Amino acid sequence: MEKKITVICGDGIGPEVTKQSIKVLNAVAEQFNHKFNYDQQIMGACAIDKTGDPLPQATIDSCKNSDAVLFGAIGHPKYDNDPHAKVRPEQGLLRIRKELQLYANIRPISTYPTLQHLSPLKPDRLQDVDLVIYRELTGGIYFGEKTLSDDKNTASDLCLYTKAEIERVAHLAFNHAMNRKKKITLVDKANVLETSRLWRKVVQEIAQQYPEVAVDYMFVDNASMQLIIKPKQFDVILTENMFGDIISDEASVLSGSIGLLPSSSIGSGTALFEPIHGSYPQGAGKDIANPVGSVLSAAMMLDYFEMYEEAALVRRAVSWALEHGFVSQDIDSVNYYSTSVIGDLMKDFIEQKAPSEINKKYVVLGKSTII
Repeated sequence: MEKKITVICGDGIGPEVTKQSIKVLNAVAEQFNHKFNYDQQIMGACAIDKTGDPLPQATIDSCKNSDAVLFGAIGHPKYDNDPHAKVRPEQGLLRIRKELQLYANIRPISTYPTLQHLSPLKPDRLQDVDLVIYRELTGGIYFGEKTLSDDKNTASDLCLYTKAEIERVAHLAFNHAMNRKKKITLVDKANVLETSRLWRKVVQEIAQQYPEVAVDYMFVDNASMQLIIKPKQFDVILTENMFGDIISDEASVLSGSIGLLPSSSIGSGTALFEPIHGSYPQGAGKDIANPVGSVLSAAMMLDYFEMYEEAALVRRAVSWALEHGFVSQDIDSVNYYSTSVIGDLMKDFIEQKAPSEINKKYVVLGKSTII
């Protein structure tokens, strides 16, 4: 099978982690006789520096003409720390979601037994945690009208939702729940917000079309607490844009590091796959970033291509690396491996070059050969 993939490395550690995903995808292509054609494009701070635009038209055109988009990360301190900046890297990400009509962000949260010590939660609370967050991606306060008074002392952000926007992401979540434990939790703030009351009304209507799915309703403040107290109670979480942004980052502590978590953004256009972590500019160029979130995002892309066996193999490669302690600095600050070496090790696993007996002292910077 042949697929065209637009690759947007982005800013900070984006190029480093994305490079490891491409290593893994190339190994998959060789093992399964696929062909992945990559088109490198720019977005974010690097695009502003080069073109003045965080999302150049060439990038949009490439994405629309591809089978999928593999994205790294976005953001730079020179924009983050400047409240007066008129052009920002994040504008590119918001625009590409609109351009590709990516109205749903899907973030699976899994735990790894060998990494449970990294979570602030007790191990018994982490057992059997396996949930997925469906976040609406193109509506709400992030996209609503923004105002700033002439004296710069008053500002507002409009949170706006339509019934149609809620329906389309809700159907995706309900359909996914049908293939899992048949349980959905709608996270909102319906006791205060009119938009949340609309969400609850629409979801209650849609729920009648899925009588096998049990639906819970939870205010976002309580949901934030319940994610820590009893995370295993959740299966599919459905929520609006800002709430989903916040609670999915909170949920990263269940896995042990935000660097482990992948995501996919889907809708009416080309799907986009990215790790949920930021650009981590302090770590850029140091070969210390965690590539797992990006590699697992590539696995989600393979699922999207209906390459299910290939995706499962990539996930086994990740599990193998974590189980054997081949982890990055955010996982183990003393005994850690470089971004590129971890990528090489996962590639070796896919190529069936990883031995059952491992002598770690031979795994050195820049080499993946294990003796």
